[in-house]
Amino acid sequence: MIKTVLTFIRKRPALALFILLFITFIPFLGETLFNTKGEPREAIVAVSMLQQHDFILPVSNGGDMPYKPPMLAWCIALFSMLTGGEVTEFTSRLPSAVAMIVMTMATFLIARKHTSQTKAMMMALISMTAFEVNRAAYACRVDMLLTMFMVTAMFLLFDNYQKSKKIISIGAILLMSGGVLTKGPVGAVLPAATAWIYYLLRGENWFRATWQTAVNCVASLVLPAMWYVAAWIQGGDTFLSLMLEENVGRFTGTMSYDSHLNPWYYNVITVVAGLLPYTLLLVISLFFIKWRDVKTNVCSIRFASAIMKVRETNPWIVYNAVLAIFIFVFYCIPGSKRSVYLLPIYPSLAFFIAAYACRLYTQGAKSLKIYAGIIATIAPLVTFVFLLLKIFDFSTGKETTDAFISAFHNLTPSMGGLLAIAASLVMSFYVWRAVAKSSGKKALRFALVALITVYWSFAAVYQPAALGVKSDKVVADELLAEGYGKDNPIYGYCSVPMLRYYTVNFYMGDCVINCEKNMPQNGVMIIGDRDLETWLSENGAAYDYTVLKNTNHKSCDSKQKLVIVKLAKKSEKEVNSTTN
Repeated sequence: MIKTVLTFIRKRPALALFILLFITFIPFLGETLFNTKGEPREAIVAVSMLQQHDFILPVSNGGDMPYKPPMLAWCIALFSMLTGGEVTEFTSRLPSAVAMIVMTMATFLIARKHTSQTKAMMMALISMTAFEVNRAAYACRVDMLLTMFMVTAMFLLFDNYQKSKKIISIGAILLMSGGVLTKGPVGAVLPAATAWIYYLLRGENWFRATWQTAVNCVASLVLPAMWYVAAWIQGGDTFLSLMLEENVGRFTGTMSYDSHLNPWYYNVITVVAGLLPYTLLLVISLFFIKWRDVKTNVCSIRFASAIMKVRETNPWIVYNAVLAIFIFVFYCIPGSKRSVYLLPIYPSLAFFIAAYACRLYTQGAKSLKIYAGIIATIAPLVTFVFLLLKIFDFSTGKETTDAFISAFHNLTPSMGGLLAIAASLVMSFYVWRAVAKSSGKKALRFALVALITVYWSFAAVYQPAALGVKSDKVVADELLAEGYGKDNPIYGYCSVPMLRYYTVNFYMGDCVINCEKNMPQNGVMIIGDRDLETWLSENGAAYDYTVLKNTNHKSCDSKQKLVIVKLAKKSEKEVNSTTN
């Protein structure tokens, strides 16, 4: 069986990669409930689009404009219409999964033209299994979609230039347009600037490189400009201020609120963590490198000849180095930093890891076997822990911990989940056998596939159980069962500016009205237990209120236990009499 699979991969590598990507990222997308505020915040825009039939600038949460351009919401709405019309966890995450598949396939197809097929395949496999990239492919966020547009555009610009010295590219322009419609001008500026730097390093005429790169960049803004103008006409100055703050203020540090402020070294930490488990391979290999040879090679490089060496080096190596270094440095400049901003550099880093691993075939085979052995222990270890939690009751008396333990204790995996667990255990066996009887090269290749099957088991079984207990869906279901919904909306209050109960709102079909600015006359309000104390101190005199329910559920959005309160606003006369 294994030999048949290996033969198929050698004869049809692109098809084999596509099948592997499809199996990895599509079947289990909808298994995990929304359990952070980020995913439902994006998905609710698509819900509002379909409900209001407004695909330009819909409002959610009773009046909030979207913070980002609409590409992700358009994709979610389209996939939802094609699958029955309802926005679900599956259709909300599908754009990210499809973007991952498209980016990885495009990377492989372009990479194998400029490097060996082995390195191109390893580049694809390492990229799709790096923790940060894999995580983004399962999330309903704009980041994976933006990364696909940017990375594919950058590699296409490189490929066109290498084939025929062409700089202007219609395909890259359309891809950058998609990037701008996903998260603003950065989707065009970074790909264009990366290619421009590469052209100059390779000796291209400065004037030609500059004006043709400018053409690419400006042309990619034409289609997005149509949406921006339409949204401005509809949203007015409020929309304009929001877009300027999100796109200019975020980079210059002049936003009206703090947004992911971190020091420059935060990016170093996130890349090291995001490349797991391959950073482990790099660390292990350090003990098997001949450092004397490395020192000799480094000392032989002279600054005066550095540019000539760049021009003589394999163009694919130079371009990936430029891409990774430039984008990393670019995102060190603004105060706002998140790990997902650096997603575009991961395919390039994956190439260098692949090339390094190929060198270890002969210079550090033992390190490859050690690394493969560690990967082979993940599936059996996780399965063993799961069985312990399933069979025995480990109640601790702590509410949050017991909810987590209970989720695994009562879990019955689906057939797909059982197959995923079985596949991870079988591949672990083959990795161990390769470690014991084969070369480091074979052990590493089996370890790559084994890691993918581990991701299958996490996506199908372990992650839905672990994260499902955090979701606010249980509260939304209770409210829906009690008759609240689109025809009977409720209010939501968060003391933190710009925070909403996005998860409850999503699962209730966008019927939670934010009362941050406009307090209700009468109605039912969902609020955190700590926020309730604050709210009563500020507004209690103006309302008659009754606590309908203490849910004892800690919200994944506000991190407070949710309380349902019935409100009735007092008349001015009643307020005055109470005050007196």
